Amino acid sequence: MPIKNQLSALIFDVDGTLADTESVHLQAFNHAFAQAGIDWHWNEENYRHLLAVSGGKERIMHYWRELDKDFVMDEDKIRFTNRIHALKTKAYEDLVQSGALPLRSGILRIIREAQAHNLALAIATTTTPANIDVLLRPHLGANWKQVFRFIGDAETAPFKKPNPQVYLQVLDALALEPTQCLAFEDSYNGLTAALSAGIPTLITPTVFTAGQDFSGAVEVVSGLGDFGQALPQRIRPESHDTIDVVDLPVLQFWHQRYINQFF
Repeated sequence: MPIKNQLSALIFDVDGTLADTESVHLQAFNHAFAQAGIDWHWNEENYRHLLAVSGGKERIMHYWRELDKDFVMDEDKIRFTNRIHALKTKAYEDLVQSGALPLRSGILRIIREAQAHNLALAIATTTTPANIDVLLRPHLGANWKQVFRFIGDAETAPFKKPNPQVYLQVLDALALEPTQCLAFEDSYNGLTAALSAGIPTLITPTVFTAGQDFSGAVEVVSGLGDFGQALPQRIRPESHDTIDVVDLPVLQFWHQRYINQFF
């Protein structure tokens, strides 16, 4: 039985955290708009703003409301949104399969370290199962689901982040206290969801989320790093020192320091 407050599980967000997927999602959205015959086009600035809204369908609806101040939800709009999102999902899968989108630096290493030390692994995302599969299959193999004790996604948790629903599901499935876990996120919405579930959270922002408010995070670091690569940078103003890599001992130290400070 895990010791109270001892780090016993790592819980990963997917988009932006396991891989820098948002650039590919942006391409896929624009491809879907063109296929659907609508004259929408999102640039990086648009998309950075839209990432404040969790969920692809929700993002489309939000943008539509911004364009049309008289927007009223009805069945036709729901069907059209579902069609665009289906086109976008297919485009995303094709783009990822064509180039096997790499995982972010250090992700595969920390997964292997956690397995070697018998830590539970889980996913807490609001993306679709298809998106997770197309991302992880090339890196973890056809049986990648066996790596994770529980996978919370858009099908298990209809309420999107910052709602903590998916994290609460993970905690229930793992039968662990929030203080026995560490979440990995890249965005304000993800951080808010994890903290609302009581889970200490490490932030590794992307170009799309770097300017967001990460108050309350265990640490904010440019990435986990890998040996022989650029050193990860701690981003908080008070953290000017560098580290070689964020490995399991570093995570355990940061987690325990956070627990001692706040619990």
